[in-house]
Amino acid sequence: MQMRFDGLLGFPGGFVDRRYWSLEDGLNRVLGLGLGCVRLTEADYLCSHLTEGPHRVVAHFYARQLTLEELHTIEISAVHSRDHGMEVMGMVRVPLYTQKDRMGGLPNFLANSFVGTAKFQLLFALKILNMVPEEKLAEAVAATQRSKKAAIDHGGGAA
Repeated sequence: MQMRFDGLLGFPGGFVDRRYWSLEDGLNRVLGLGLGCVRLTEADYLCSHLTEGPHRVVAHFYARQLTLEELHTIEISAVHSRDHGMEVMGMVRVPLYTQKDRMGGLPNFLANSFVGTAKFQLLFALKILNMVPEEKLAEAVAATQRSKKAAIDHGGGAA
C-alpha cells in the first residue's frame, strides 16, 4: 500500500480514460509512472466497487503475488518515481500478523485512515487470497472496532 499526500492509506493506481485504453493498459500506464516494474493482466483482477456520492467512481482492484525480490525492486522504484514526496509519501507493508497483545500488527494497522474503498479492498484481498486465516482476520477487525469504541468511551465526553 501507499501513504498518500493527505495522510490516507491507499493502493497505487489512478484514473483510466476508457476511450483510449483497456483497464489493464491504463492501470499499467499509471503504475509505470509510480512503480515502473509491475505489469498487471486480466488474470490479476479481483473485484470492483462503486463509490456513491456526487463523484461516482468505480474502483477496480487487482492483486498479484510477488517474490521478495520483486517487492524490493518495486519499493526502490517507488522512491524514485515522479510522484514520490508529492502525491505519494512512500510504500507501506501491511503486517499480516497479530501480536500477543491482540492489538499490535494487523489490528493497529486497520485502525489507520484509508482512502475510498481501500480498507474494504485490503480486507477482501487478505480473505480471498488466503493471506490471513479467516478467523485471524475477523479477530483483527473486531479488535480494531473494540479499540475505536474504547477511545470514544474514554475521550467522548471532553469538550
